[in-house]
Amino acid sequence: MPVQSLAELVRFARLNSPFYQQLYSHLPDQVTQLTDLPVVPQAEFWRANSPRENRLLTAPLQEAVVFRSGGTTGSPKFSCYTRTEWREFTSAFGAGLVNAGLRPGHRVADLFYAGDLYASFTFILDSLHRSPVANVRLPLGGATPWESTAATLEEFRVEVVAGTPTTLCALAERLTAAGRTLPDVELLFFGGECLFGDQLPLLGKAFPNAEARSLGYASVDAGLLGEAVPGGDPRVHRAFVPHTAVEILDDEDAPVEDTGVPGRLVVTDLRRRLMPVLRYPAGDRAEWVDRDAGVFRILGRAEEGVRVGPVSLYTEDVHDIVRGADTADEITGLQLVIRRQDGRDGLVLRLATAEPADRHAELGAAVAAAVLAQRPAYTGAADAGHVNPLTVEWARHQDLAVNSRSGKLVRVVDERPHS
Repeated sequence: MPVQSLAELVRFARLNSPFYQQLYSHLPDQVTQLTDLPVVPQAEFWRANSPRENRLLTAPLQEAVVFRSGGTTGSPKFSCYTRTEWREFTSAFGAGLVNAGLRPGHRVADLFYAGDLYASFTFILDSLHRSPVANVRLPLGGATPWESTAATLEEFRVEVVAGTPTTLCALAERLTAAGRTLPDVELLFFGGECLFGDQLPLLGKAFPNAEARSLGYASVDAGLLGEAVPGGDPRVHRAFVPHTAVEILDDEDAPVEDTGVPGRLVVTDLRRRLMPVLRYPAGDRAEWVDRDAGVFRILGRAEEGVRVGPVSLYTEDVHDIVRGADTADEITGLQLVIRRQDGRDGLVLRLATAEPADRHAELGAAVAAAVLAQRPAYTGAADAGHVNPLTVEWARHQDLAVNSRSGKLVRVVDERPHS
């Protein structure tokens, strides 16, 4: 499918999608600039994109592959691709895998999750299939018992393991507990969530010769977002030009032009026609590294923060503080847990470690002190009785809460009762 001009795509969407017809009703007949279009309101977008009486799609659902996205919200969201669109999607991403480090003949284990309309396993397998370099594909999946996975990796001397950081860390923890390593693995291709520095020591123990790299940046709803850029920062990606147009917008939805200024990432897919994606918020914050070249750095989820009583904290900030306090690299995972007790909210730092919990009282105290030193508003709120004091609890990495369908680590666990 040839890449469409923006004017043609907007005209097509307005003509065939009731949602876009209404959204663009105030615009002139001819639109040629992205900034002439409003940013898609996500709540309305997904309300229109229901399986029945759909108002977003541009044609009846007669030929497509359907995936579920946004599964953590409790309200299912569905993304549709025609077979041509899916082929284009995976072909472009497969070409980007070469920049990520895929080499001819690499044996690649796909440990992403499959089933329940989840896309990542199929997406990675198809992208590898359509990559321009030859490779050997081992579709293991993310739910296979770790002993079986490890045996297959050893038997085939697998060189590349692809999965979410949560899956890779869980496997690494099992391997190290059993006193085993996989020295043949050269690359750990991660995707679907951020890989944090506090996870690298654990991965290094199980995969002593492997380098962790982003395999690329995409989502089933927004589509292609960025191909991996070689270098020391796995958060840096390059837009998939000419397939998509990426913008970074400030709080007023004005384009960010300067390097290093955070904003929210918005994408326009210039291929998709069945389910048009025009100035769609990808859900992440980012900053330009080289705007002219389309190179940007992912900064984490746009909505990934917590509010405990009157105090707001960004999870990325807390991760950085904990990582700084953990000088011996003992912590292998972190979750922010919000609980309500005695009529007040409270924050719990759930820290994963490979050692028994009773050996980490000193480390836990140091971590809590570091967080409170950087966020004195929390101490003030606790002293005033607005929130419960910050506490620390310990867990094994495999015991951390994950999304039941995707297997991704849940960064924020809200245990408060909700009406």
